[in-house]
Amino acid sequence: MIAPPADRASTEKRVSLAELAFVFLKLGTTAFGGPAAHIAMMQDEFVRKRHWITEAEFLDRLAAASLIPGPSSTEVAIFIGQSKRGWPGLLIGGCCFIIPAAVMVTVFAAVYVRYGSLPQVAGILYGIKPAVIAIILQALWSLSRSAVKGAWLAIIGLAAVALNAVGLAPLLVLAICAVAASAEALFKMRRTVRLSAVPQFTGSVLLGTAIGAVAVPVSLLRLFLSFLKIGAVVFGSGYVLLAFLRAEFIDHLHWLNQKQLLDAVAVGQFTPGPVFTTASFIGYLVAGIPGAVASTIAIFLPGFVLVALSGPLLPKLRQSTVASAILDGVVVGSLALMAVVAWQLGRAAIVDWTSLCIFLMSAALVMGFRVNSAWVIAGAALSGWILR
Repeated sequence: MIAPPADRASTEKRVSLAELAFVFLKLGTTAFGGPAAHIAMMQDEFVRKRHWITEAEFLDRLAAASLIPGPSSTEVAIFIGQSKRGWPGLLIGGCCFIIPAAVMVTVFAAVYVRYGSLPQVAGILYGIKPAVIAIILQALWSLSRSAVKGAWLAIIGLAAVALNAVGLAPLLVLAICAVAASAEALFKMRRTVRLSAVPQFTGSVLLGTAIGAVAVPVSLLRLFLSFLKIGAVVFGSGYVLLAFLRAEFIDHLHWLNQKQLLDAVAVGQFTPGPVFTTASFIGYLVAGIPGAVASTIAIFLPGFVLVALSGPLLPKLRQSTVASAILDGVVVGSLALMAVVAWQLGRAAIVDWTSLCIFLMSAALVMGFRVNSAWVIAGAALSGWILR
């Protein structure tokens, strides 16, 4: 889709580093709901409201983030920062999105260590969750109009929804979408291509199991290397992260127990910003503030490196017919996975008439009146706190 001249000009507007930092700090403080909600809020902020980036550019960066390990929404933030101001923007965009959540999680960890339990936030979560679903649906509607460029891509998207719904791994779904989209491009080019193997976008890691019940001595270096390893190989949601954390910190190092790990993941889920800030909580439990800082840097560092390496390749990929088709397939597959997540979250969030009313009101505000998603989240949180 070719952007109109006005839209193209708006995306070329030079953004100051201070403005970039302010916007990402705001998102890092208000982006509740996990990666799908973060991506929806970024689309609202950067595509619809500020016109810093076109929908096509946003979708390309979402597709690239889906194919590399690490927290996808944080990597989209890093991509956007890089596209606006190069290396300084890359660092500021990513850090300002991460820091608010990391600070909040560390504060929760300090309270947890002192009192042995977490503050009650049920009412706030009760209000936020339905609003998050409305924001995700608005973003899906807007992005799908740019992403679904023809009947074949629509079919690929529907197939991706079905494959993910029956339990196929997200990375395998994206690989199938990429192959299916490239097949159409190859057919149109009337070339005979022998596909010897389907590309496999997988990450693997050997997380050993300790023999016996003796804990490995705690050290900042070992803590840093453990989270660096996890950040370099984990694809998928916070639930995938949970499996890696359990293998490393309970089974292998014996630094945590089951309750501490579940509480750490819970804090990462109900605070805004990346779920991977669970690392900040665990780092504080293990080694105080130095541990929180080391763990946070380690788990996010691979994402910065991978974005820096892959960012310059995106425009070149669009110049190739086949590579562009593959990217289109991954974009549609990513939106399909986002739709499945929205359905799963919606079933858990909209549980009674009150939550349904919050959802409908939030949907009306973001879709009908184009209210900024951060204000919608704040209003929903206040409503949930009052009602509960």
